[in-house]
Amino acid sequence: MRSSGDGTAGGVPGRGLGDSGPYPLHSSAADHVQRPTAVPGDGEVASEEIGYRGPTACAAAGITYRQLDYWARTGLVEPSVRPAHGSGTQRLYSFRDVVVLKIVKRFLDTGVSLQNIRTTVQHLKERGSCDLERMTLMSDGATVYECSSPDEVHALLQGGQGIFGIAVGVVWRDVEGALSQLHGERVDTGETLVGTNPADELARRRNRAV
Repeated sequence: MRSSGDGTAGGVPGRGLGDSGPYPLHSSAADHVQRPTAVPGDGEVASEEIGYRGPTACAAAGITYRQLDYWARTGLVEPSVRPAHGSGTQRLYSFRDVVVLKIVKRFLDTGVSLQNIRTTVQHLKERGSCDLERMTLMSDGATVYECSSPDEVHALLQGGQGIFGIAVGVVWRDVEGALSQLHGERVDTGETLVGTNPADELARRRNRAV
């Protein structure tokens, strides 16, 4: 799925949308490459159980609150657990939201266009947790590609152009580690959780049910 322009910059000659990857991301649904979507794993299910307030999301993603607020108001990365409704309402971000925030920050720092970042964010929303953990996002600044194997990464690097890559699984684990030292909030009860992450909390709830 190609994300911008004619896609010639940084493209991989001879690779059509129906061929094996790497897959350039595209905003057009008609060009969407149909690939298997994994069943969400434990972390994804638990992300519906725990939310993180704005300051916590900022700390884990390495962004400022001003960035967080702007991205939410412009629809770039909105809190999927609870949006802000009027004065005094606290946004709640899911674990996946925080992962996406960190990826957006890295792409912006390397000069990837906002249009391509928006397309990437939408693409990430459609993928299961298992997909994300093995995905590498590559960009030459003009196009963002999804790579799911070392061979696909190598194919892009052979082009000789400058390429920036983000291993989503590494970002995922970085965010897990950061959130394990911060406060979360149970969505159903509002209970504050200290030093936890979604997978840990889900495991505790399952153990209590046994």
